[in-house]
Amino acid sequence: MQLAGVRTAAAGDATTISRLLADAIRGSYAGMLGEIPLRRLISTQCALPRIRAEIEIPGGAPGWLGWLVAENDEGRVLGAAACGVPVPGEGEVYALAVAADARRRGTGTALLAAVTDRSREYGARGQRVQLPVEADPALPFYRRLGFAPLGPRRWGRAV
Repeated sequence: MQLAGVRTAAAGDATTISRLLADAIRGSYAGMLGEIPLRRLISTQCALPRIRAEIEIPGGAPGWLGWLVAENDEGRVLGAAACGVPVPGEGEVYALAVAADARRRGTGTALLAAVTDRSREYGARGQRVQLPVEADPALPFYRRLGFAPLGPRRWGRAV
C-alpha cells in the first residue's frame, strides 16, 4: 500500500473522513474512555454535516485551514488531517487519523508535514495538538516528530 500523496480534501471525501476518524477514535480510545465519553467524542469529531461544511470553507472561517487527505496509488484514502492557525503565529492540528492497516508506513508523518507546511504559509511559527487522554496512544508519534508537553494533554513544537 504505497502512499501516492497528500491533497486538499474534496466534498466527496467527507463520508470517508468521518468513518476514518470514527474508526481511529474507537480503536485508540475504547479501553481508555468510558462508553459515554467515547460516543461524545465520536459524535462531535466525526459528524458528517460538520465535516462536509468544513471541507467547503477552507480559509473561509477565521483560522481554519481545512482538511487534507492522504491516498494510495489506487485513490484509497489512508488518512486525514485538519489544521488551522487560530492565533497569529500558532498552528493547531485539529485532527489526524490514519487507517489501521496503513499505520507505521509514513502516512501520518506525510499528513503532519502537509498541515505543518500549510500552517507555515499562514504565519505559524509553532504548532500545537490537544489529545483526548493523557496517556494517548499517539504520544510516541508526536514525540518522535519533536512535540513536547505543554500540559497534561496539550503538546507543541516550533515549526
